[in-house]
Amino acid sequence: MDQLNNNRQTPELDIFITDLNGNQRGKRVPASSTHKILQEGFKMPRSILGLDFWGDDIGGAVLALEDGDSDGVCHIVSTKPVLVPWEAGEHYQMLAMMSHPQGCRLATDPRQLLACVLQRYTDRGLTPVVAAELEFYLLDLASERENRPIPSPLLPESRFARPNPYAMRNLNRFRPILEEIRFACQVQDVPADSIIAEFGDGQFEVNLNHVNDALLAADQAVMFKRIVRNVAHKHAHLASFMAKTYGDESGSGLHIHFSVVDQAGQNIFSNGTEAGSSDLIHAVGGILAAMQGSMLIFAPHLNSWRRLRPRSYAPIAANWGYENRTVSVRIPDSSDAARRIEHRVSGADANPYLVIAAILSAALYGIEHQLNPGAASTGNTYANPQAEQVLPTQWYEAIDSLRQSALMRHLLGDAFVDLFTAIKEQELDKFASHITDAEYETYLGVV
Repeated sequence: MDQLNNNRQTPELDIFITDLNGNQRGKRVPASSTHKILQEGFKMPRSILGLDFWGDDIGGAVLALEDGDSDGVCHIVSTKPVLVPWEAGEHYQMLAMMSHPQGCRLATDPRQLLACVLQRYTDRGLTPVVAAELEFYLLDLASERENRPIPSPLLPESRFARPNPYAMRNLNRFRPILEEIRFACQVQDVPADSIIAEFGDGQFEVNLNHVNDALLAADQAVMFKRIVRNVAHKHAHLASFMAKTYGDESGSGLHIHFSVVDQAGQNIFSNGTEAGSSDLIHAVGGILAAMQGSMLIFAPHLNSWRRLRPRSYAPIAANWGYENRTVSVRIPDSSDAARRIEHRVSGADANPYLVIAAILSAALYGIEHQLNPGAASTGNTYANPQAEQVLPTQWYEAIDSLRQSALMRHLLGDAFVDLFTAIKEQELDKFASHITDAEYETYLGVV
């Protein structure tokens, strides 16, 4: 029995990659294998990058049976094993990225895809500085309200007890979970900054600090979601990064802030004015030009499209403006040195690697081709969206928009576009074959 107990305390290591849907897939090995894994990497089937959300192979995808379902080599990208504080005993994790066995990059690994985009910046002597904002809900699994957010233990459930945005009392309600999330972020070097209570009951937003390594920024966003989900589960809660957890509550977004610095460390979006430089304007032009074709990346799931509605602080048109939260691309009021772009389209359910790759590749394209975004929008842009700016409103439209986009194929490559659209088409087909309870309740025995 003593030997069994000792075995349970054997240090373990989780090693994993992130697939195109943003899910982690990997292995759990003895921590004593760390040195060997750092030297040699580890193998997994290349097809796991392109599974659908339920883990099924994509019909006709070249990564599966057509090429014998061959392996890729996963190389560790973390600098060192990091402790997993929500697990008992000694438990560590390391992040990896998949390559082709011949050593070349694999365009269907989302982290590799972002690395290729960043190489274009490096070739021009430029470095993006990136930060992510993530919104999520905390749900009480033990609640009798069927996974509605946990009610306050102090206040009666009434309209007077409903939370308000930025209300400090809501931070107090969830203090034990939020404190442990912040502790886990410190342990794993994820630079979580401010935590605010958002519009929805039990909804929070956490800002991650700007870093001058976009790959690291995406890693940190992925790790942050992993931290929140696991810490919440430890406290008998469920963390939801669904874009629209409740139809009658605020949706959850993934907002990306970024600027670009040159080799001298100067922000190329700054020119001493509040309007920003021509590079900033052209970057916005590129982002807007690619937005129609990018929507499947920003809203990749069926539920994603429930968030993109008028008057919801979620964008519905490819527009931009200064200090305006009704647009897709916002230029926040800031000091000249901090002049930056905020991209507000993505839901919290999107893959951070793909989101940042799509945004940065389009921005650089706009700079290189000096694209004009048109006039900045002012006021409530939900009231009168211009017809040419309206974004896709349905999942199938977004799939087709990406598949048909010559610009997105130029920016992110045919291999990615073909596989990602095939994944999403298969997922859409599966949902289309499922009859919802709402349909039965509405139509059965009536029509």
